[in-house]
This record gives sequence, C-alpha cells and structure tokens, in this order.
Amino acid sequence: MSQKALWSGRFKESLSKAALTFSSSIEFDKQLYQEDIAGSIAHVEMLSACRIITAAEARKIRNTLKAIQKEIETGKFPLGDEEEDIHLAIEQRLIQKIGPVGGKLHTARSRNDQIALDERLFLRTAVREIQKLITHLQRVLLYKSEKYFGVLMPGYTHVQRAQPVLLAHHLLAYVSMLERDYERLGDCLKRSNKSPLGAAALAGTSFPIDRMKTAKKLGFDGIVENSIDAVSDRDYILEFVSACSILAMHLSRMAEEFVLWSTKEFAFVQISDAYTTGSSIMPQKKNPDIAELIRGKTGSVYGNLMNLLTMMKALPLAYNRDMQEDKAPLFETVKTVRTSLFVMTHMLVHTEFRKEHLEEELRNDFTSATDVADYLVRKGLPFREAHEITGRIVSYCIDHRMYFGNLDLETLKTFSKHFEADIFDFLLPRQSVEQKKSAGSTSPQEVKKQIVHWTRVLKARK
Repeated sequence: MSQKALWSGRFKESLSKAALTFSSSIEFDKQLYQEDIAGSIAHVEMLSACRIITAAEARKIRNTLKAIQKEIETGKFPLGDEEEDIHLAIEQRLIQKIGPVGGKLHTARSRNDQIALDERLFLRTAVREIQKLITHLQRVLLYKSEKYFGVLMPGYTHVQRAQPVLLAHHLLAYVSMLERDYERLGDCLKRSNKSPLGAAALAGTSFPIDRMKTAKKLGFDGIVENSIDAVSDRDYILEFVSACSILAMHLSRMAEEFVLWSTKEFAFVQISDAYTTGSSIMPQKKNPDIAELIRGKTGSVYGNLMNLLTMMKALPLAYNRDMQEDKAPLFETVKTVRTSLFVMTHMLVHTEFRKEHLEEELRNDFTSATDVADYLVRKGLPFREAHEITGRIVSYCIDHRMYFGNLDLETLKTFSKHFEADIFDFLLPRQSVEQKKSAGSTSPQEVKKQIVHWTRVLKARK
C-alpha cells in the first residue's frame, strides 16, 4: 500500500503484499472514480447541512475532491495497483492534500454503502446509454422496413420455409423484441435508482444525517429503506445483467440470420466489405465475422450473469467481501452490450437486401400451401380434410417437379371438386400476403400500421 491503511488502527502487522495484490479491486473499481467523487461531494454537503461538520470544512473537502478528479483525469494522480480500492485511494489523496480535515469525509458512512452507491450511479448512466443504443438500432430497422416495404421473403419455422411474409414484417419483429429490452432496462432502473448512502456498514449511524438530502442531490428517486438490505444485496446488478442477457440473445438471433442470409445458399443479403473479413488462406472468402462475434459475445454476457448469481448464492447478511467480485462482470457486460449494439446498428446500415432473389425463392416453393388449405375451408371442408388434400397436392408437385404456379384447374379438381377458378387468387406468394386479415399479420395494411406506430414511438424518444 502506498501509505498506512486507513483501517489499520487495531492491526499490529501491515497487510502482506501478496494479500494486498489478491484483495485489491482498484484495477476494476477505478472506473468508478467519477461516481465515487460525486457521492462524496453530496455526502459532505449533507454533513454540513446537518451541522455534523462545518461549512468551511465541507467547502474545503468539496473543492479538493474536485481537484482530485481533475488529477485523475489528467494523469497527475495515477491509480496504481498498490491501492486497495478507489474509495481509500481518493480518501488518502484527500488527506494528503488537506490534512486531518480530510478524514472527516468518512463520517457516518462505510465503504459498504459507498460502493453500493457508486454502482447504482454507474448503472443509471449505463442503462440510459444502452437504451439510446437500442433506439438507434430500432430506427435503422424501421428505416430498412420502409425502404424495402412490399418486398416479399420466405418466412421460416424450424429453419424450413413456411409462409410468405413481407421483409418489413420480419425486420419489425426485431423492433418489437428490442422494445421489450428497452422496457426491461427501464424497469430495472426504477428499482436501482434508490440511494443506499447512510446505511453505513449495515446498521445505519448515530449521527443525525439526512439520507433523503443526499438522495435528492444525486438524482435518486428515494432511499433503500432497510440499511441491511442497502449494503447486502446486488439484485440491482443481477437484474441489469439479466436484462442484458435477454438483449444479447436478441442480438445473437439477429446476427445468426445475417450469417445465414449472407451465405451462397441463402444469398438474401449483401453485407458491406467494411463489416466482413477475408481468409488468411482462401482468397475467395468473404466472412461475416462481425455478425459472428456479436453472436459469440452473447456467451460472455450469459457467463457474467451466472458468475454474479453464483457469487451471491448463500451469502449471509450483510456485506461480504465476495461481493467485491461483482465489478468485473458488471463492467464487462456494459462494454459488451454497448459495443455489440453499436456495431450491429452500423453493420445493418451497410447491409443491402437482395429483393429480386428473395422473391424468386418464394416462387420455387410451396409457401402458399396454407392458403390453399384455407381456401378449401372457406368452401366448406373441415380444416383437417383440407390440410390432407393440400398435402397430397404438394406431394404430386414434388413428384412431377413443378410448383403451384404450374397447376391448372383440371389437375386441381382431381384432388377436390371444391376447387374453382378463384383458387388462382390464392396460389401465389404475393396473393398469400395480401389475403391476410388478422391484426399484426404480414398483410401490407397491417405492416404499414406497425411502421406508423413505431415511427411515432421512436420519434418521441430522445
């Protein structure tokens, strides 16, 4: 340690270098220096307002804390590995600069409520930044939906062609998924935006502090009411990383489709060279590495969630040093999700959809089979019987190497007398899409409603 530890009074020996290195969290929590200083300034101003320290002392501490922040940002006060954590590093620097009065900063608080405060302040900023990135991606998806409105594509179940859909309808499904991610993070923020400061180590303090004053100064919605709960749980981080895991899963699914769609077998999209890479041995290759990395990084976010859940499992109340290990998975999750959203958004901007090929693929398949069955139902047949008849027609076409567009009415009547000339209004993919009636379906009218809805929602968002 760079100097005598601030907690060393009851100890006869200094902490060994090995123990300090093992227990130090400065490598990670130095990222929280802005939050730590902001919390300290709010705390010292409250101590002054409550007449626990003098106004002059508070002013001296506050001004010095601001000076320390500038030192950190300019590199004049490097946060080295010899420090135990960010809290003690800043407090020791404060005492170095102004003497014993700096020691009054820690009156009526503990590192236990201090770190919980820092993390909540950090999370508040992170959530809002991630929500903005989600909105950016939604806007690009919406733009692509409008640009390619009217373009058909095969819809899939089980990675097998199922029914024709509008490409815009498919892209808007991700807008809806991302909206739930946006909302989950907002819900997380409601519970995390409460101040733990004033809980001290676990039991509160005998000083007449005003917890609501510091909460308001720091922009919190209130305080964590129970002082033990305030320092002993990390569910605000768990909920955040859980929401990020679901978000990462959605990004992974999107990335997987771009990986598939960029293959020669699908050839649905053309991703810009700026978001693909080549092979070190095969000159012809154009690999969707960026999409693959987004897909792969989802595993890191999942791992961070399992890390945190396992760390908290069976911990007795209140604070335990195990909880120091929450920072690496928290920071890694924020970084991974932010960069994945940013790169996914820009990759999508620079991706073109091959509309002619998408629609050509529909003509060479049986994706309007359900519409044929529905046609027979409207003619009075039970759906199961209509399903069976349509299946036999598909089998006939496969045996004769043809598609629905090659069939004539005479051939269709050999399968059912209920076929009439109007069946040809239902056989083609575009007719299938246009015939849809249900709310939220792939019909052009319903997809247009979705576009109008999301345009209004996203335009209103900052």
